[in-house]
Parts: sequence; structure tokens; C-alpha cells
Amino acid sequence: MVKQSPSLQAEEAVGNGRDRATRGPGRRLHGAIAHKLGTAILSGQYQPGDTLSGEVAFAEELEVSRSAYREAIQVLTAKGLVESRPKAGTRVLPRTRWNLLDPDVLAWAFAGEPDIQFVRDLFELRAIVEPAAARLAAQRRDKDDLKLMKEALAAMRRHTLATEAGRAADRDFHNAILNATRNDALLVLTASIGAAVNWTTQFKQRARALPRNPIPDHVRVYDAIVAGDPQAAAEAMGVLVDLALEDTASAMER
Repeated sequence: MVKQSPSLQAEEAVGNGRDRATRGPGRRLHGAIAHKLGTAILSGQYQPGDTLSGEVAFAEELEVSRSAYREAIQVLTAKGLVESRPKAGTRVLPRTRWNLLDPDVLAWAFAGEPDIQFVRDLFELRAIVEPAAARLAAQRRDKDDLKLMKEALAAMRRHTLATEAGRAADRDFHNAILNATRNDALLVLTASIGAAVNWTTQFKQRARALPRNPIPDHVRVYDAIVAGDPQAAAEAMGVLVDLALEDTASAMER
């Protein structure tokens, strides 16, 4: 059996945020390898067009089995980061091919120092999608949707966004709004928007605590949705995203 390196043991323990109870040791290991390689690609350690070392060499370098390495490469291939061809090896694909909204890819992007332009891109995406979603939610929400939003706000107040529990509640709030749109195309973005909210919130707190409390911004969105006012909901969400970007400005300075 190939010995597993200490660094991969640590990464396996952390995993990629999924419930370890549902995954066997093999899945955890190749997930840790995918995390290590994915982070290296997203951080620029490997550039588009670069060819990764051969399977044998990489397996020996990481001190893992060749099968675990192959499974990790399959994960990266499915997310558009690399492609493998016989004799040509495994090559990093152009950034335009990467599934940048995949929750795992977002996690890898923020595992190191994320590309500043990518952070801006995520906020632009949120500024396009979320106000429109809030508008639809104000028109289509039901009492169950409002209950989920209210509970998420309560959890955000209780835990604050400086904690993982508070950020999970923040994701729940934004997810509830997307669910309330009753738009299947928008629902596809739920995991991606939730991950973007989570990682950008963590990112802007790296250097210092949040400069202000953003929860009242969420309350204004909620109040407009409760009132069934589409325009007010869209405007409140637009302000929420704009202020979140302003809060992130200092963290984005190099």
C-alpha cells in the first residue's frame, strides 16, 4: 500500500466541506487530492496549457495510490479544469473552460489568495441575479418561504456573520429567496450563489472584522418581500450586494 503524505492526511480530514459520514476512505482521499491540485490550478501554480507530471510521478510525489490520483483527475476533468489524453498527459485547460461556479471550484479559488478580478466578477454576478430573484420572490413567495427567511435572519443575528453558523444562515437566507422565485433555471444557481455568498463573506473578513453590521440590509430585503413589493425588494437587494462589495474593498487591496 502506498503511504499517504501528512499534508494529504490533513486535507482529507478537512475534506471539501461534505459530510464525511456519507463517504468512504477512498472517496475522502481522492477528494483531498482533487482539492490539492484544484487549489494549485486556481492559485496559478499551474497555468493553462501546463502539463501535469505523469501519473506515476505524481502518485509518488503525493505519496498516494495511482488509482486515487486517477480518480482525482476525473474530478478535475468533470469540472473543466484539465483534460487527459493518451501519450499527451494531463493538461490544464484555458480558464474559459473552467466551471467557475461549481461550489468545489469556488472553494478551491478561495483556499489560497483568490484572484481579485474573480472576486469582482462574483459580485457582478450577484448584482445581476439576486435583485431580479428578490423581485420575483416578492411576487411568488408563500408563508413557508417567509418562514425560512425569518428563521435564517434570526440565526444570523444569533451567531453573527463572523461564525460559520452565521454564514450558513446567510446562505440559507439567499437560498430561500432563490427558491421563492419558483424558477427552475434560477434554482440551478442556488448552490453557486450560496457558495459565492459564503466565500466572499469569509474573504472580506480575512484582514479585519466586518466594518459594519450587514444584517439590517438583509432585513430590508426581507421586509420588502413580506410586503409583496417587487421593486422595493429588487432595490434593497441591489443595495445589499453593492454594500457587500464596498465592505470587501479593503480586503481586495494588495
